[in-house]
This record gives sequence, C-alpha cells and structure tokens, in this order.
Amino acid sequence: MPLSLLACLLALLVLRGLATNEAFHDTRVATSVDKTTVPENLLKGGPIIDARGARNERPVSYRIPDRTVVLSFDDGPSPEWTPKILDVLAAHDIRADFFVTGAMTTRHPELIRQIVAGGHEIGVHTFTHPDLVYQSEARVSWELAQTQLALAGVAGVHSALFRPPYSSDASALDDWNYPVIKYVGSHGYLTAFIDRDTHDWKRPGVDAIVEAAMPRKPGAGELILLHDAGGDRTETLAALEQIIERLQGEGYRFATISEALGASNATVPVHGYQLWAGKCFIWATRAAVLTLPVLVALLAVVGFLNFGRFALMLVLAPLHARRSRRRDAWGPPVTEPVTVLVPAYNERECIANTLNSLVASDHPIEVIVIDDGSTDGTADIVEEMRLPFVRLIRKANGGKSSALNVGIAAASYDIVVMMDGDTVFEPSTVRELVQPFGDRGIGAVAGNAKVGNRDSLIGAWQHIEYVLGHNLDRRMYDMLNVIPTIPGAVGAFRKEALRRVGGMSDDTLAEDTDITMAVLCDGWRIVYAERARAWTEAPASLQQLWSQRYRWSYGSMQAMWKHRRAVTSRGPAGRFGRIGLPLVVLFGVVAPLLAPLVDMFLLYGVLFADAPITLASWGGFILLQAVLSWYAFRLDGEKPLHLISLPIQQLVYRQLMYIVLLQSTITALTGGRLRWQKLRRTGEVAAPVEA
Repeated sequence: MPLSLLACLLALLVLRGLATNEAFHDTRVATSVDKTTVPENLLKGGPIIDARGARNERPVSYRIPDRTVVLSFDDGPSPEWTPKILDVLAAHDIRADFFVTGAMTTRHPELIRQIVAGGHEIGVHTFTHPDLVYQSEARVSWELAQTQLALAGVAGVHSALFRPPYSSDASALDDWNYPVIKYVGSHGYLTAFIDRDTHDWKRPGVDAIVEAAMPRKPGAGELILLHDAGGDRTETLAALEQIIERLQGEGYRFATISEALGASNATVPVHGYQLWAGKCFIWATRAAVLTLPVLVALLAVVGFLNFGRFALMLVLAPLHARRSRRRDAWGPPVTEPVTVLVPAYNERECIANTLNSLVASDHPIEVIVIDDGSTDGTADIVEEMRLPFVRLIRKANGGKSSALNVGIAAASYDIVVMMDGDTVFEPSTVRELVQPFGDRGIGAVAGNAKVGNRDSLIGAWQHIEYVLGHNLDRRMYDMLNVIPTIPGAVGAFRKEALRRVGGMSDDTLAEDTDITMAVLCDGWRIVYAERARAWTEAPASLQQLWSQRYRWSYGSMQAMWKHRRAVTSRGPAGRFGRIGLPLVVLFGVVAPLLAPLVDMFLLYGVLFADAPITLASWGGFILLQAVLSWYAFRLDGEKPLHLISLPIQQLVYRQLMYIVLLQSTITALTGGRLRWQKLRRTGEVAAPVEA
C-alpha cells in the first residue's frame, strides 16, 4: 500500500505535467529532407490527404472547392483568445475548424464544449504538440489516443480530422513526415494540411496577416491557417474580421472541412466505455492539477522543517559538545556501584560477547541477566560462564518490559543501567553513563549507541543514520531538555524515577520511548552522555531492517499518542508536551512522511522539466546533508570515510525508511496491531570497535 500511494502521487504529477504540456514535451522541429517516397499527386494536390483504409498504400488528396474558404485555428483552445474568435465567427454566422491539443483541452474543457455547441468542427492536433517525425509509432498512437480521450471526457465527442504540429501545405511533405501521415491514416484519420499560412504567430502586423490569407488565384478555394492560442493573438483577432469581410465581398462562402468536401461532420459523439473512460481521464487530470499546489505547499513544509532542524542542530549541538567536555559539568564524580540489566530472549549468538564486555568495566557493577523464556539455551550459556558479578533470573516469556521490571525489582543499587543482549560496552561506558547522576535533578541518561557491523553497505548507511539522525538529534533535544528516547542499547535510570512512573510499560512496542517520555513528564531531566558508547549489532539485511524500523516507528507513534495529554498539562509535562512532543511529531513523523515529495519532484524535474536546475538543486541538498553529516561525525570522533556512501543512502536507504514510516502510519491510523519481531543475530560485534 505505501508503494501504491507513492506511485499514485507520482502518476498525478505526470498527469498534471501532461495537462500543462510539461511532461513529455519535445520541442525539436525537423527540417525538410528528400521527397523520393512521396507520390507526385500528393505534392501537387490539395491540402486534405486521405490515407484511410484501402487508400493507405495509395493516398489521395482533395482540394477545397472554388469560391469556398475554410478557416482553421491551431493550438487552442485559449481562454483569452478562443472566446473572442468564436464571437467574431458567430457574428458572421461562420463555422470553422479548431485543431486542438489534448493538453489545452484538459485545461479548458468549457471552451471545447463551446466550440462544439457553435457547430464548429474539432480536429486533433496531438496532446503535447511534438514534431511527430521524431516520435515512435507508439508515441504517435499515444498522442492521438490521449487527445481523443480528453475530447470524450470534456465534450463527449471524437474527431476523425488530424493536423500534425508544425505542418504547412502538402508540398512540404517529405520522406520523414509522409510515413507519419500514412500511419495516422491507418488509424482512420483524414489529415488536413493548408493552402495559406498567415504566419500570424510571428505577429507580422494585421495587414500582412490579411494579405497572406488571400487566394493565390482569384476564386480558388483555400484552407487558411490561423492560431487561437500560443501567445498574443490581438493581430489575429483584428485580421480575422478583415479576412471575413474581404472574402465575403469577393463572393466566397465559409465552411468547415467536412462541409467543403460534402462529407458528414468529422466531430462525432461517443457513448458507453469511450465516454466514461474520457470522463475518468478528465476527473483524474483535474485532481492532478488541483493536487499540485497542495503538493508544492507540503514540499515547502518539508523544506521549512528540514532547514529548521538543521539550524537547531547547528546552533545547539556545539553548545552541548562544550558542556559535555567539562568534567565538572554534573557535580561530584559518581563512584558508587550500579546495576546493569540485560534482558535476553534467544541471544545465544551474542550474550557471551555482551557479558565479556562488562567484565572489563572500570566502574563497579552488578549484572542481572533476565532470561525471558529463551528456547535456544541463552540462560545455559550465562550459567556456564560463571561470572561472579552476574546474576541470572529465569522467567516465562513475557516481553522486554516484563523482563526489565523483574530486573529493576531485583536491582541492588539506586542507579540502573539498561542494555540489550546483542550490545557490547566499552570499559568506560558505564562510568561515563552514570556521571550525570551527580546532579540530583537528572532522572535518566541516554548513551551513545554505535553500529558495530558497519562494514557492509547496509551497515554503513545505518552508521550514518545513527550518528546524524540519532546522536546529533539527541544533542539538540538535550539542550531543550526534551530528549524523547533513551536507546534500549545503552541508557541509565534512577530507580526512584522508574518507581514514580510505575516502571516499564508494555502499552507500546517502543518501551524505551514510552519510559523516557514518562520520566520527562514526571519532572526529571534527561541528558545525553556522548562518551558512553555502546556497540550494537544492526540488522544485516533489508528484511531485518524493515522489521526493526517498522516496530520502532509504530511503537514511537504509540508512545506519542499515549502521552498526548502532555500538550495541555502544566509544569514539566506541559514543557515536554508543548516543545518536545511537537518537535518529535514534526521531525520524526511529518517531515519524513512528506520527504518523498522531494524525490518525486526530483524525478519529475529530471524527466519532464529542467533537468540541470533540478539536479543542481538536489546536489545542493546533498551537499548540505554532507556538511551536516561531516560535522556530526566530527563531534562524535568518527572517521568520515563512510560518508562516501551518503548520496546512495539518500537515493535508496532513505526511500526504504519513508515506506516503513508510511506503513507504520497507515497501521496506526487503521487500528492495526503489530507483533514484536525478533531479529536474527550473528554475534559479529564481539568487542568494542576503536572509535
């Protein structure tokens, strides 16, 4: 469903581009070539060529009868000029031929209906007005079919008349455009060239237009070309009056092409499927045109949110870095022992590495491993290690929150450190993590989670995300005193703070976010300890990554909804509700949900609009991301080598995160339930990696 929604939005953009003649617009115009394949009778014949049916192999041409004039107007309809031209024709009781484009038809349906109601004849002038000699047969068919679809949708008609863009009189036929005429004829179209080209689109002056419309030979019939769109048609409008009056004065009658040839009207009504297919096409086109301003506004919101986030990061992250580098930032050193809780469910691949990393801790600790009903022998491995400072508690499977609550109840010390069973600590991690508790107002501390398996491309992308999207964000949130999430891989709490909020809750799938928000709302400060590094095993495949992020996104939304009343609360809860929660919603949900618009407009711009400007804009965005990422890596003491993959991350990894978030949002809005999904571990994060 998320992919379908994105595809629909992109389709609407393309449809809107068609309606405005931006998409698939080809401005190339061919120059004349040899005429070796064009029959002599066509080159010296009349402006109407019939290559339909049995005549396709040997097309014939027709002249306009003597003392007969056909006025034809190309490129419309135009809301500015077509009504005025129709008024002039009506005043003289003249019917003419209007060769319309599909793009203009979809944009101005009422004018097509007005043309048909006035008894005029409609002709097809393609949808996007390309020179058809450069187009494939499939493209030619598409141009014709889409225009007919538009005509059916706006006026309930089809037309059997066709005029190719950039056409002239029949003598201009050559080896390139003659096959197009035959191909169009095989689809049932009568092709209408011209006798007299007024060149009114050049705006040569009213007198010049009038003279160009006059017959070469007195009394000869003629098909005159004028334009009712494509620019300022003031001269055309003024010349039209004079052309009509002058030719009527010479005894000419005015007719449509079909009337001049003694044939039935080429504009015919359609019914049934053709009619409703056309109506659906027009409805979709209107929706696309109306949708674009909304999408542009949403794109502006994305830009505002992203640049606002970047600005906050650049202002607040350096302040956080300067504060955290002061050894006395939190008061006297914290040296008393702490309890480390390790909830474990089927962690046989990782648990030994996790406990061995704790052995090297330079801070006094007790470790409690809570085996949550593992079926792979995780608890047996813990027992076999016989580590003196490690206690093992076995319990029936009840989920991570349940396991942590058991550990909290069994903890001997006032400060509780929580970590995942697939995570390894550095020797200094616990010590760095608990130092902020020297300030009695601090109830919890978020550590610095690192991706240990970063050698693969997926791992490198997650490494960039952790450094930029998680840790730099936490610096910003720390300075605002609204950190929304303490990572489950590395965090610490006062037991008192946990007790006051009722311990860990299983109301959501993001228990780490839930407990963090609860502690904040209870009035405690939460800070970020950048030196408290923990190395975690990130998902190694796209499927595992999808499962993990789907749960994270859905669980975070559950937590935000659970604590929504903080918005109207007073005191610390109100501060989080009116500052932290909106920031999390805007930066964590709204901006990522709308971010695909950037990529859709990028794709649209490259394919259908100004590709160099579009690519330059996207390059500027990537450069901004790269600068911010480099700064984040510098603050974290990371080597920037992995930033080489940043452009690919923006094109591939970021799209996956969009879809995950969109699916999570749909699940949340539709009331769906998501179960906990256990990831397969490899245990390859065996020891702290040198930062």
